[in-house]
Formats: sequence, structure tokens, C-alpha cells
Amino acid sequence: MSFFIKGKTKNSNNKRTKNNNQGKNNKKRKLPEPEDEEITSSEDEGITLNGEKDTSDSEDENETAQDKKLRLAKIYLQEIERLEKEKLGEEDEVDKNLISKRLKEDYLKESGKFRSYVANEYTPEKLGTIQTFKCREQKNTITCLCVSSDNQYIFSGSKDGVIVKWNCLQGKKVGIIPFVKHNKDVILGHSSKVLAIAISSDDKYLVIGEESSDIQIWDPENLKHIKTFRGHSKGITGVAFKKNSHILYSCSMDKSVKVWNLDEMMYVETLFGHQDKVSSLDTLYKDRVVTSGSRDGTLRIWKITEESQLIFNGHSGNIDIVKLINEEYFISGGEDGQLCLWSFMKKKPVYTIKDAHGINEINNQPNWICSIATLVNADLFASGSYNGFIKLWKLGENFRSAQLLFDIPQIGFINSMVFTSDRKNLIVSCGRDHRLGRWFTNKDVKNCIKFIPLLEQ
Repeated sequence: MSFFIKGKTKNSNNKRTKNNNQGKNNKKRKLPEPEDEEITSSEDEGITLNGEKDTSDSEDENETAQDKKLRLAKIYLQEIERLEKEKLGEEDEVDKNLISKRLKEDYLKESGKFRSYVANEYTPEKLGTIQTFKCREQKNTITCLCVSSDNQYIFSGSKDGVIVKWNCLQGKKVGIIPFVKHNKDVILGHSSKVLAIAISSDDKYLVIGEESSDIQIWDPENLKHIKTFRGHSKGITGVAFKKNSHILYSCSMDKSVKVWNLDEMMYVETLFGHQDKVSSLDTLYKDRVVTSGSRDGTLRIWKITEESQLIFNGHSGNIDIVKLINEEYFISGGEDGQLCLWSFMKKKPVYTIKDAHGINEINNQPNWICSIATLVNADLFASGSYNGFIKLWKLGENFRSAQLLFDIPQIGFINSMVFTSDRKNLIVSCGRDHRLGRWFTNKDVKNCIKFIPLLEQ
């Protein structure tokens, strides 16, 4: 299979899964009536949510492209100045050099060139007291979690079909989206296992992926339902927002990846190519998404604008997880116990850690890699399995190698992990079994969330 595949035109006859409910002319169809809270992947891109053609005059109708760029640049500078003032204090004047430095960093981050070498700051001696978050509503395995941009709230999803909102500082439950029986008229909760969760960069939207194939959109502040996206024919295994936007990517057991626009609350397109269920995905600033193809043994980078994809091969078994380090490198893990470090420019791993979490004494097979957390644009990442330890790793110079920093003891399946944006903490979901199945169960484990301070205050 070739490394680079140029996408065909949007009218190309891609094969679809047997149960896919999209028709042949899925590119242009009418939206539902305004009272219908569902958005399907066959909706018309050119029709507004009220079912009519958008003929309203925009305030920016006469604005030139150059004027728009200038206006947005001014807004961006004002926002940076505001953030810097918050750090220094309202009365202090912001140094122009700070703004210049921030602009340079933001540019490097978005272009994938920014690299922060911080891993040496993390040592076992700096670990703080680990806190445990648990509640009676989430009795079954916690499968996924995400954190608000201000690091104040955690949102966790479980096989109970329950979403819990936690206050990080207090370690308390502050809200719940319950499990409910399916009701087309009113959405009050979820009616199947929750397998994926994501929150937008501005904390405006909380997105939940269900085993039922539905994608539910909620307001993270008050946990009120906003919309339902339908289009996938099987369970949702991953959801992710493009950074600083409301572009959403979803992947599914139906072998497809879909693109959605939450500003317009509409379906954009479907990406075909994987030969087995898509187990996970990740995205950053660019119009790109990286996906893992489970048992088809491939990782793919989809270049949305160019309508093309890159195919990577290196694992010998099921691929469970993939995470971006920056816009040039990413890490994957799976059933073969390997952690593979990849460059966008090479179709084979640039570095491989074999048996990263050791060998299972019962079956003499490598312990699966269940989850990975990356500190974006930095030389630190974490991996989780079910061997009783979370491992922290340091990336080498130029992100082309890795070495173990230290282990953090933690029993159970580590199904999901995320670093807080201030890089001080690691938040982990622990469960009795794997998020996508029950191949074996550890009954000694309590289904919970672990809040791990990495840099003691």
C-alpha cells in the first residue's frame, strides 16, 4: 500500500459500510425542521438551520479580505494583551516584548515548529499526594475524560452511559448527565455506553460519543443538551476538536471518520480508507487529523484541505491509541505492547519501544498499551496499560527517541489520560476492564479518576 494517496474528487465512488444510512447523493440534502434537534451527515451544507437559504445581509458583506485580516489581528492582539495583564496584574503595563514573544510562540505552535524541553523538571520526588475522584453514578468502567481549558473542571464518561462533571480544586462532583432510556423527542441523557468525550478550546461545547452511534452536543457550563449528530452507523470511538475552532472530528466502528462544523451545526464530509474500525483520533491546529485503524494495522494522517492521506505501518497487532506531539510527530500504542514514535515524513516509526509495559506473566504476551497522554509541543508523554504502572517518558533531541523517566504505581486499566494545560498535573481514568471490551477483568480495581500532581505546589 502506498505511503501517499491523493484523494479523488468528492464525487468518487467510495465504498461504504453495509449499515451506512447515507444515500448516494449525501452531499446535498435538506436540513430537518427547526424543532428537530438532530443533525445528520446527509444535510445540505448551503442551507441554514432554519431550513431556508441564507439570504441575510452580513455585517461584513462589504469587508475586503485584507480588512478582515486586519480586524482579526487587532482582536487577537487585544486578547493576548488581556491575558498577559491577568498574569502581571491589572495595574501593570504589558511589555511589548512579552507580546512579541507570545506571538512568536503561537506561530511556532501552529506551524508545528515549537518545542519545549521540560521533561527534566519531572522527578518522583516532586510527585504530590494522589487524589481519587469517584461517585455512585459511575459504577462501571470510566472510559474517557477531558479537562476544561482553565483546568477547573473534569468531565468523565463511563460504560454506565453517565457523564460526571467534577470540580478539580474541591475534588467534588458538581453535575451529572444521566443514563436514560432513548427518547427521540427530548434528550435528557445518554442511552448507551459513553466511549469518547471532548471539549472545545473555548469551553463552549462538550461532545460525547456513544456506543449507539450518536454524537451528543452539550453545554459544559449548565449540562443542557444542544444538538444530536447522526451519520455514523456504529459506535463512536473517538471525538476531537481542532484547536481554537469548532471543527469536530469523529471516528467510529463503521471504519469511517467524519468532519462536522459546530458553528453552523452541520455535517461537512466523510473520510474513507480504513479497513477496520477506527479506534482513536487526534488533531491540533492544522486541518489535519491522525487516526488509528485498529486491526487493519495502519495509522493515517488525513489532510483535509488537500483531500489526501498518508498511510503508516509499523504495529503487528490491534492499534488502540494515537496522540499528536506536535504538527510533525505523533505516538501510537496497541496490542503488541509497542510504543511507536512517528514523523509525518517517514512511513515507518522513527523510534520503537518494545514491551513498553512489560510482559504478562499469565499468557507471556506483551501488556497492551491502552492510553497515551502527550504534553503538546513538549518532550514529555505518559503511557498507560494494566500492569500496575503509569510510565512517564522523555523524548530525545529533535523528538526522534525516548527514554523512561519514572513509573507511577496505579492498578487497573488506564483507559484515558490527559495533562492539564499548566502541565502540573496528570488526570487518569482507571477501570476494571478495557474501554472497548471485557476480555478480562480485574475485580480488585475501583472504577475512579486519579488526580496526580506531577510538580508539587
